[in-house]
Amino acid sequence: MKEFTGFMRGIDLGGWLSQCDNNDYSEKHFAEFITEKDFDVIAGWGLDHVRLPFDYNVIMTDSGEFIESGFKWLTFAADECEKRGLNIVLDLHKTAGFTFDNAECCGFFESEELQELFVKLWKEMSRRYGKRKNVVFELLNEVTELKFAQTWNRIAARTIKAVRGEGADVRIMYGGVRNNSIFGLTLLDKPEDDNVVFDFHCYSPLVFTHQKAYWVPELPKEFAMDYPQTEKFILEKTREFFGDKYDDEFDPENSMQMTPTYFERLFEQAAEVSRKFDVPLYCGEYGVIDQADAQSTLNWYKDIHTAFEKMGISRAAWNYKQKDFGITDEHYKDILDELVKLL
Repeated sequence: MKEFTGFMRGIDLGGWLSQCDNNDYSEKHFAEFITEKDFDVIAGWGLDHVRLPFDYNVIMTDSGEFIESGFKWLTFAADECEKRGLNIVLDLHKTAGFTFDNAECCGFFESEELQELFVKLWKEMSRRYGKRKNVVFELLNEVTELKFAQTWNRIAARTIKAVRGEGADVRIMYGGVRNNSIFGLTLLDKPEDDNVVFDFHCYSPLVFTHQKAYWVPELPKEFAMDYPQTEKFILEKTREFFGDKYDDEFDPENSMQMTPTYFERLFEQAAEVSRKFDVPLYCGEYGVIDQADAQSTLNWYKDIHTAFEKMGISRAAWNYKQKDFGITDEHYKDILDELVKLL
């Protein structure tokens, strides 16, 4: 499997330029949520990169005009990373007409006009950042519905050509449908471009990593569980709450405690796609909600870390602070030092 050099261990900066609480896209929020000191912390942890989610409306109006004050923060992040020897993934978390947390909103995959704005945005990103050595572009976070798969293949191919048309040799990353699922990778076309990375996310098993998540209506608010459990138990609970939606993640015959082997089996499906197309592989998000027991969280991180290391998969954990997963928040205080070693 081709190596994704410089992006082996990273952290997400969600909530800064994307998913801002109360839709606070103010200069005050941008200036205070993440500062130079945070980049010092991340570099001090020994990580090699950050993944920076940003929303289109930070840098572009709905009519397609660019917002210089928004680009200032992307430049700030790239500069601060470069000063500390860190790389950075610039991840478009929301585009005009689509956001991962509202699958049917709001016409991007049906609208040529909205797709034109998407391409325009990435051409401008290419002009500004496409020749920076520490930058990678992630075209769009978590495409949702299966019905978008082929349209997304066409949009991605078109956008890559537009970026290259600006003379940029920047690495370009994207994932598949069902929110960057491993299954979604199997529906991606072979990229014509040699400088592409395939991205997936891993919050498996969801009944553990998202327990008591207010935005997951299928999970009862009173349900809680520790990790590890037997794979049979996890499958039973997953089917109870989600039906057969996640059956392909589990071995129904396995009544043993979950181990790193569980993640290795999952990741092997992604690795097959990586080898087939000779494309590097990256897990752009993984983590555990702050409603889970801290020791169980540490157990989960140990298992997924072991699998990542064994298979040589680059990754970034969700999330640096807040967003219900923030590893620098109070919930993780007692395990932070050990957790950082497992990123």
